[in-house]
Amino acid sequence: MRKRDVKRLVIDADVAQSSGSDTATDIRAVNCRDFLKAVREQDHKVVMTEKISDEWKRHQSRFARRWRLSMDARKKVERINTQSRDDIQDKIMNTTDNENEIENMQKDYHLIQAALETDKTIISLDETVRTLFAQVSQQVNEIRHIIWVNPDRTEEEQPIDWLKNGALSEPHRQLSVYPAQ
Repeated sequence: MRKRDVKRLVIDADVAQSSGSDTATDIRAVNCRDFLKAVREQDHKVVMTEKISDEWKRHQSRFARRWRLSMDARKKVERINTQSRDDIQDKIMNTTDNENEIENMQKDYHLIQAALETDKTIISLDETVRTLFAQVSQQVNEIRHIIWVNPDRTEEEQPIDWLKNGALSEPHRQLSVYPAQ
């Protein structure tokens, strides 16, 4: 892979938690494991803020722990300190009065923040919050072009092929065009 094809990916701890060993048979565990392996094989980087790192440490599977150590050894972990973007967070949270929606978005806002400071790409299994952020992206321009990929949606999103092709910012993967339910 050419240097310019290397992407910095914000990978949610739910992927780390769900990834299984080489003997795993659960389809989600297999999909997450295979996706993380493909990230490493394709030479992409994983973005770690303090909050993301703490979540990984609390929730990662044994496989994810070993994977993260191997990424560290290859210098493929990019540690960042995110800038406070209260203006964007306020815009996002002010799009709804629904307390459950606000709580869900606040819980994962740190992923948005990290994505905005890197290559605008989030990897997560959480379809609920993805849908919420997709709806919000219609009103909050700053997050419209964030790419969101679910490694467990192998048929619909073909996440490993996407990685192998350079993890491009394809328009159909943007929050702004994600089907709101």
